[in-house]
Amino acid sequence: MPTLAPARLTLDRAPSPIGDLLLASDADGRLRAVDYHDHEARMLRLLKLHYGPVALEPGAAPAATRSALAAYFDGELAALATVPWTTGGTAFQRAVWRALSDVAPGTTLTYAALAARIDRPAAVRAVGAANGANPLSIVVPCHRLVGADGALTGYGGGIARKAWLLAHEGARPRA
Repeated sequence: MPTLAPARLTLDRAPSPIGDLLLASDADGRLRAVDYHDHEARMLRLLKLHYGPVALEPGAAPAATRSALAAYFDGELAALATVPWTTGGTAFQRAVWRALSDVAPGTTLTYAALAARIDRPAAVRAVGAANGANPLSIVVPCHRLVGADGALTGYGGGIARKAWLLAHEGARPRA
């Protein structure tokens, strides 16, 4: 079932060790998008793709969301699991994003392994495309997916940020 488009979203900014984050939340306090300050155009493109035209107004993200992100960056890696989120996207994309949420901090998974987890073992490339269209960077941990050989592969925020996030979580992917 598709997620209904919100009438409006609020946009907040939060500091992080790897650059300020943009946080788009709906009126119910659910996170709809997270991206880096230098990737605002990408976030806006994904919001439009998922919801069509939606008003984006300055406003504070829920305190619990900001606290969870701060706790994550302070080393409480499980804190992100407390953030309420929802998003648009296709049924397949949402299945990929739900499965990504189950990849534990400090671990990595290949695209093929994630495809197998959602019972679509032949859909490796589609999993990669869905991962690349994830509007909830960090919270839906697309940074935990690695190439078939364990090497770091693309990340919307850049490979340096992906490497930082994995090191922060204690993961040891092949560089």
